[in-house]
Amino acid sequence: MESATELFSRQGFGATGIKAVLAAAEAPYGSLYHFFPGGKQELGAAALAHGGARYRELLESVYPPGADVVEATADSFVQAAGMLEQTDYGYACPIATIALEVANNDELMRTAAAEAFESWLEVLQERFTTAGMTAERAREVAVEIFCLIEGSVLLARTTRSSAPLHTAGRAATNAVAAGLAAGRYDRPARGGRD
Repeated sequence: MESATELFSRQGFGATGIKAVLAAAEAPYGSLYHFFPGGKQELGAAALAHGGARYRELLESVYPPGADVVEATADSFVQAAGMLEQTDYGYACPIATIALEVANNDELMRTAAAEAFESWLEVLQERFTTAGMTAERAREVAVEIFCLIEGSVLLARTTRSSAPLHTAGRAATNAVAAGLAAGRYDRPARGGRD
């Protein structure tokens, strides 16, 4: 599964052949249809689920319970920039590359990608709510962070520069700080009557 996730995220779903996945995994050809009777489409959906779970774990480690979410947000963009530089701008989101290809023509894979993205948003929303944002604002900020990271990774890869991540990281950090400040004012007063 790791080989499929890696190849699909780097090369795209359509550009990656089954033989390449099997060769990278050092697996016999017949094993694909044994484990994935639906063929490449089923393998793709499983790779999306696997990549989504792996990235969710990464988010949970970057935003551990009780973490300073402003600092964690700043760190996440610095780490992403470092990863891009270390991989010579080859690092890619395990979901985005495939999602862009299949969103309009493959419901199974579109759904798998949407579920992965939603699981990431849930982590961010929970951490932001726990830190003091209202649930509604936490969701908005989670979506903002998601869009900033995905967009800046795309721009960084195509320009071969980590500068977009640093710029987006500042915007993301400001969005989290503003969301926390607003959350302090949106809460009902304590000790009042219902």
